[in-house]
Order: sequence, then structure tokens, then C-alpha cells
Amino acid sequence: MSQYLRDSWGTERGFPGGVVSSFAQTPDGYLWIGTDKGLIRFDGLNFRKFEQASPSPFTIGPVRSLLADAQGNLWILLQSTKLLRYRDGAFEISRGEAENGVTAIGHDMGGAVLLSSLAMGVLTYNGERFVSVSQAQESDSSRNAGSPDELSTRLSWSTGLTPHRVILPNSAVTSMAQTSDGMIWLGTQDGGIFHLSGGRLAAVANKLPGAKINCLLPLNNSELWIGTSKGVLRWNGAELTRAAVPSPLMHIEVLSLLRDRDANIWVGTSRGLSRLNPNSVSSAGTLKTDSPANALLEDREGNIWTGDKRGLERLRDSAFVTYSIPGLKSQSMGPLHVDSDNRIWFAPIEGGLRWLKGGRSGSVNADGISKDVVYSLSGGAKGSLWVGRQRGGLTHVLYVNGAFTARTYTKADGLAQNSVYAVHESRDGTIWSGTLSGGVSEFRNGHFTTYTTANGLVSNTISSIGEGVDGTMFFGTPNGVSALSKDGWRSYGIREGLASPNVNCLLQDSSGVLWIGTAEGLALLTATKIRVPQGMPDSLREPILGMAEDRNERLWIATANHVLKVKRGSLMANAVGDADVREYVLADGLQGTEGVKRYQSVVADSKGQVWFSTNRGLSVVDPAREAVNSTPALIHLEAMSADGNALGLHGSIRIPAAKQRITFHYIGLSLGNSERVRYRYRLDGFDQGWSEATTNREATYGNLSARSYRFRVVASNSNGIWSSTEAAIQFEVEPTLWQTWWFRLACVLCAGLTALAVYRVRMSQLTRLLNIRFEERLAERTRIAQELHDTLLQGVLSISMQLHVAVDLVPEELPARPILNRILQLSRQVIEEGRNTIRGLRSSIESAHDLENSFSRIPQELGEDQDIEFRVVVEGACLPLRPAIRDDVYSIGREAVVNAFRHSGANNIDVHLEYAANQLRILVQDNGRGIDPQVLHFGRDGHWGLAGMRERAERIGGKLKVLSRIGDGTEVEFCLPRDLAWEFSRTRLAPHWFSGTYRQPRKRTEPQSNQRVEGQKGTA
Repeated sequence: MSQYLRDSWGTERGFPGGVVSSFAQTPDGYLWIGTDKGLIRFDGLNFRKFEQASPSPFTIGPVRSLLADAQGNLWILLQSTKLLRYRDGAFEISRGEAENGVTAIGHDMGGAVLLSSLAMGVLTYNGERFVSVSQAQESDSSRNAGSPDELSTRLSWSTGLTPHRVILPNSAVTSMAQTSDGMIWLGTQDGGIFHLSGGRLAAVANKLPGAKINCLLPLNNSELWIGTSKGVLRWNGAELTRAAVPSPLMHIEVLSLLRDRDANIWVGTSRGLSRLNPNSVSSAGTLKTDSPANALLEDREGNIWTGDKRGLERLRDSAFVTYSIPGLKSQSMGPLHVDSDNRIWFAPIEGGLRWLKGGRSGSVNADGISKDVVYSLSGGAKGSLWVGRQRGGLTHVLYVNGAFTARTYTKADGLAQNSVYAVHESRDGTIWSGTLSGGVSEFRNGHFTTYTTANGLVSNTISSIGEGVDGTMFFGTPNGVSALSKDGWRSYGIREGLASPNVNCLLQDSSGVLWIGTAEGLALLTATKIRVPQGMPDSLREPILGMAEDRNERLWIATANHVLKVKRGSLMANAVGDADVREYVLADGLQGTEGVKRYQSVVADSKGQVWFSTNRGLSVVDPAREAVNSTPALIHLEAMSADGNALGLHGSIRIPAAKQRITFHYIGLSLGNSERVRYRYRLDGFDQGWSEATTNREATYGNLSARSYRFRVVASNSNGIWSSTEAAIQFEVEPTLWQTWWFRLACVLCAGLTALAVYRVRMSQLTRLLNIRFEERLAERTRIAQELHDTLLQGVLSISMQLHVAVDLVPEELPARPILNRILQLSRQVIEEGRNTIRGLRSSIESAHDLENSFSRIPQELGEDQDIEFRVVVEGACLPLRPAIRDDVYSIGREAVVNAFRHSGANNIDVHLEYAANQLRILVQDNGRGIDPQVLHFGRDGHWGLAGMRERAERIGGKLKVLSRIGDGTEVEFCLPRDLAWEFSRTRLAPHWFSGTYRQPRKRTEPQSNQRVEGQKGTA
């Protein structure tokens, strides 16, 4: 019984109170407790009491019995004989059951529900409805014969049972069970015991008249254990008997019976709890002494639950069994060794040598060992033991004729030093003794050979000894590891990869890897190369004090503060995960978790068990059993809230945008050790990966953006095994006003319009400034032209006229006459060039609106007399040109018109001025001879008309296009974007931005003397 750990829950730990009458565990993992004060649910940490049935407004009251079936139903038999069913969070009560008087519920060998009703007899639940047991047996027979099931007598939640039933005895049934032979057994209040088979009820001769039948426990081979108010009875398949019933159970009131997964029979009595195994009856009186064990249950993890008037208790099969040695001042242990006879040798820290075997223990007193401190132990041949002592040297202990004898070797016999800290017997029988400061001694063939730093050791202080598969001997020291092989000595330290040179222990595993425990963590040596495993937890970076390997290739490690189990393969692969490291604490059966600094303080025996010396006792673990009891936790999402307001977990979940904090409450059901259940969660749509493992049972998210999410959570049990299933819930956060797509689109549009408005205003300001500057420059040019015309040009003209008069007065025959004529010709040329220059300084267009009239005057300026039909057509309302581009636009158009007059030979020339919504367009067309393609692309030598037009167009940001075909006329098209072409007043700015069009009457030029001008309908 010492391997079980006891935990109890009373009112001081949250238990609502009441006398426990029954237990049940539903498939979802919850523990249900029936008491005389109502129904309670337990998740391992918290209790919840159900006082009212829901959705029916019904007070539950005292509970007589509980039963969970395989379909997930919880059946609740009340003291009032009402029967409830709980499923998916709702209670249902059977109609008319209060009058039917249900007194007991149980289950058959297949797990189906049985119940006994005073009015309706024995019933069974087939998964959908209750039927009479006799009719169910007839139905089974007819189904076996191939005929259809035509049951009509039933009891369901909506119909009553017809009168075809088994007549019960006069006494009320208190317990029910079915044995492997198909018999249904009924225990009564005071009428004895009955069995039902083939629809017939028969009484069984009672060896204990007047005894109340409290409980029934069916076993294999039709055996049945019967708990009565006067002890235990057995049905052996033929009769009731007390044979094989332990004497402590013959005359005591038995209240509950249970058979666990290890075939132990637990008996709850009026005086406490007892356990019957194949060896003996173990009383649990030390666990429960003064209260009856009214109810028993083994949960899905193998824990035993018992209930009484004070609350409930749990007996948990611990991973470790810890031995406390009486008579010691301190329970801190030292070195360990398990010999070939499975005798456990151990040396307490305070001194002496002790052994433990088969429940017996003893000590060795030979050669003063009991008065010395033992530093190390190592097994010898034929069950002998080598003992390294603090002051007494090296002692060889033998077991001869039932007594222990000893032979001690000291420095006088050739030993390096009498303080032997580490002893190891190699495979060839050599004894290696590592001393505190004298090096290491090799004992072979009765002779000692000592090695020190002079021979190759890195230190004369030896802390541990290991042996390689090839016979290489390794010695751990405070300065590193020294290796002695057939090739000589070799040393390993920090330069070779050790995290710390201070070596505490060595372990050669089954694969040939040497594991090195140092003062700063774990390292390993493979193929003469040392490395520290990557990704180790902090606990493996503590001082490593002892190591052992089990049969599952796991390392069991004792550190300065922890007891650990680690997967060896994960360490070697640098891939240590949460599931690869298991930390054991006091709740796992340890009395202490601190290792001791002694050579071989952790060892594995021939049975596969691992023994630990700790600061508070000697502990042992069976890795095979510890692995079997690792049942995954069951994860449930219990609640979800938004800003503290609870949300339903079913249906479509939509969370208003105003909610800022969303909280999820969940629970991992592992009743063995709920405090160590850990959780990982993630929110799909928000988290990039799973969270770190934590023991928190809730997760909170704040200010989630509007979209769909899925919350997922998984749990691990106390052994670090993660559940393969997860709890998940889908929900959607509704968008706020500013998170809706139309609001965002409106913001984008407003931002765009604002930017456009700012841009337009700024461009208008810049344009206005540029226009002012251009107008000033133009006015200055005009003033200069006027000054030049009125002064210089007029002066030159007067000189020319005076010179002309003078020339006329000079006779023709004089030599000066030709010279004066040349001077007169030069003055005319200067006057003409001056006029041209002044004309260039003045604007070619009289006003910003005068482009049409300017084009109309071109034929007059050219002085063309030929009969050419010329017209200027305007489309759209005339808009003022920017002063900066006014002359360039006119020059491009004028050059095109002049070329048509002078070079095309056309008799029809049209000029189209189009004031469109997005551009100014000038199109000059003629029906002349066309332009040679070579000239069109490369121009004509000495002529710069086309090239000049293109340069002007490019300079002001316009596009010029010339289309021509030989004999088919020419089209010259010039386009300029509206932003570059026109200037607008503030009153016309808004319609320009938003409509880009102006409706005004078409303007037509007046006919000239040698041209016909036609107007067309103006369009915007």
C-alpha cells in the first residue's frame, strides 16, 4: 500500500459537503459525485454542484446512485426513486417514473443499463428506450433465429411500460449486477439475494439470514462477490460460500466493492478501506481509519476514489516508491548498487552500509564499515561487493554461509590513498579505485598499480569511473575527463567541448555513447568528439549528479534540484521537445527531488527498475509501469466570454465590434494530477503558431480585427503526453463602422479627393504666379519693342532716308555712287531685320482668346492671291491660352498653314480648332500633293519647318502628328492637354474639375476676301 499516494478533498478544499453515496465517470472525463445533499461534478481542481435540473425546473436533491454508460449518458437515481438522465448539458426525467419506484441501477456485462422498479420489474436500456429484461432476452433469441424484432413493451421517455414484467421479491432491490454466464443478480434490503435467468426469478439460499445486501461485484468464471452488512460472501458458480474470503472481511459491514485493472479487489467497509491481492489482504487503515468507505471507483487513469461523510479521497499509484530507513538521523542517501541476487546496497550519507531485499533489511558491520562513511559501491564476482571508504581504504565484502565477511586494502597494501571515492570493476575483473587526491589505482592479480598526473591524468582527484565498449577506461575529475586505452592517455576538457571541466558522473549507454555529467550540465562523447546537446531545458544545465539508462533507451538523471527522464535519441539528435523530458516532483512519490553527490547515486537493476539516492530517502521507479499509466488528458472548452459577458458555445457565434477582450476558459481532465496539466493554444487567423505550454486555464485576446477566427487548444497530462484531439470553436468578430469596406472605400475616396483638391489649388497658385511672371515678361518685351521702334529703328530709318536723298544728289559717274548705293542697301536690310526682331518681341496673338482670328489673318500676311478655299472651324467654347505657351501654339499652327499654302499646291485648306474636355486640338488639312515619306521622316536639307514644329510641341508638353500620302493631301494634328493649355478663373475652376466641359455658343470667323469660312456646331 505504500506505493499509493493519498489526496483528500473536504470542505477546506472546496468540496460542497455531504455524505458521499456513489461515484461515476462519464466518457468526457468528469468525475460525478452523488451525496445526500445533491449532485456534484469534479474536474480535478474545482467542484460544481447541480441543485436544479435544466431545462426542466426540477430540484435534484439527495442522490442514491450514479451510473455512466458507454453512450455518454449519466444516470442519476435519487432518494425519491426518480430517475434522471444527463446528456450534453441537459437533464431529462422519465415520465411516470416516480410512481414506478426505481430502487437500484446497475449495468450488465456489455455495459448496458439495468434498473429495478417496484412497479415495472427489471428493465434494461437498449440505447433508445427501456425494455423488460425478459422481453429483451426473447428479442435476442428471435434475432439470433433470424426473425425481426417486434418488441412492443417498452418504457421510454414518452411512453409507459405494458404489464408484461418480472415480478420482484417483496423486499426492495438495493444492488444489481450481471455475471459472465448471463445471470442478473439482485441484492435486496432484507430478503436475501436473487438471480434472474431466462425470464425466471429465483432466490438463492442465504448463508447470512437477515443480512442487507449492499453491493455486488461480478468476476471471471461466473464468480460473484457479495458485500453484506455481515461480511463478504462469494458465489462460486454453484453456491454461496465464505471459502477464500480473508478473515478480516468475514464479520465486517461491507459497503462497496471494486476490482481494479491490476486485479486487486478493493473493499470499502464501515471501518475503512482494504485491498485484496493474490498475496494477501492489505489494510488501508493508515489511510482511512475512522470513516466508512461508502463508495469506490477506479477512473480511466487507474486512480482509486473513495467517499465518506467528510468528502472524497484519491489513491494514486505513484511512479516512485520511496523507502524511509528507521534509525537514521538523516534520510539522505549515498552510493547505490543492486547485485545479482537483487539485493539493494546503499550507504547513508551519515555513514555505514545497508541492504534491502524482499521487504527485509540489514547492515554490514565487518571491518569497521559501520563507523566509516562509504563513498562508492561496485559489484564483484559471485555477488561480492567492493566498497570505497572515506578513511578505511578499499573493502571487499563477501556473503558466506549466511554472514557477511570483509577484506580491506589500504595504502600499506599498495593502494594510492585510503580515501577511495570511486570504485569500478571492469569486465575483465580488474578493480579500479579512484581516490580523493592520490590518483587511481588498478588492482589486478593481487597487485596495485597507481596512475597520477605524472602518467597522464588531468587531476589526481577522481570523481567517477566509466568503461567503454572497447575496454577504454574513463576517469572523471575536476579538471576534465582522462581516457586510458591501449594507445595511452588522452584528456578532454573545455577546449574539446565540455561546458565545465568539473565532472561528477559518467555513463556508458547501450549504444556505446559516453554521457558526461558536469557541474554545468550534460555532455556526450562519440567517436572521440565531445559535444553538448542543443535545445536542452534549463534543468539539464544544472549540476548532473547521477545517471542511469532503462530498457526503453531513456536516461534517468538526478541533478542538484530535479529528477528527470529524458529520451536519449532526442538528446543525440539535438531535438529535445516538451514530450521528451519528464520532470518528477513530490506528487510522483518522491520524498525529495535533490540528488546527492556520490559516485553511482543512480543505478538500474536487472528487472529494469531505476534506483535513486535523494536527500530524503531511497526511491525506485519501474519505467515499464510508469509508461503504462500515461493516459492522455481530455480537453474541453468550458466557456467563452466577451468583456465579461458569457457567450454560448453552440451555433453561429458573432461578437459585436465594441467588445475588446475575448476570453476562453478550458480544462484538461486528467484526474491523476490535475495541477500538472499543461495547455497549448492558438487562434487561427491571428497566431502564427502554438503558444508555449502553460498551466493557465484561460486565454485572452484583445482588440481583434473584424474577420473569422478559430480557437484551438490541446492539453498534456502530468507525464507530458499531449492529447491527440483538440477542443476548437469557430467565431466571427463583426466589423466596427470604420472597419466596414464601404467606410474604408469612402475614406480612400475622400483622401483622394482631398489630395486632388490640394494638388489643384497648388497648381492653380503656381499657374497664377507663372502667368503673372509671363505677362510681366511679355509687357517688358512689348515695351522694349516699342522703344526700339520709336528710337533706334526710327533713327535708322531717318538716316536711311537722308542717305537716300544724298545718293540722289551724287552723280552716277562718281566712284562714290556705288558705295553709297551699297550702304543704302545695307541700311534697308538692317531696317528690315530690326522690324522682324521687334515683331518677334511682340506677341503674335493680340489676346488669349485670339487664336482663331490669328489663324484667319495668315493668308493676308502671306499675300497669297491664288484661289484657295481656306476656312477655320472651331468646336467648343474658346478658352484663354496660357501666356507661356500662347506663341508656341500659334507658331506650330501657323507653320502648318504656311507650309500648306506654299508647298502643298492644294486648293482646299481647313483648320480645325477643338476645345475638348481634356485637350486643345489643332488639325490642319489640305488636299494637295502630299509629302514624300523620306522628307516626312527625316526633313529636307536647309528647311527646319517640321523639325521646329516637333521641337516646339515637345517643349510645351504637346504631341504633334503628321499624316501624309503622295497625291492624297496632308494632315497635321497638334494636341495639348488641358492642364497645360488653358488658364481658368476661380469661378470656372469647380466645373472644370468635376465635369471638364463648358457649353458655350460656337464662334465663327468672319469671311476674308479670298477665303470662305464655315462654322460648325460647337461641342464640349
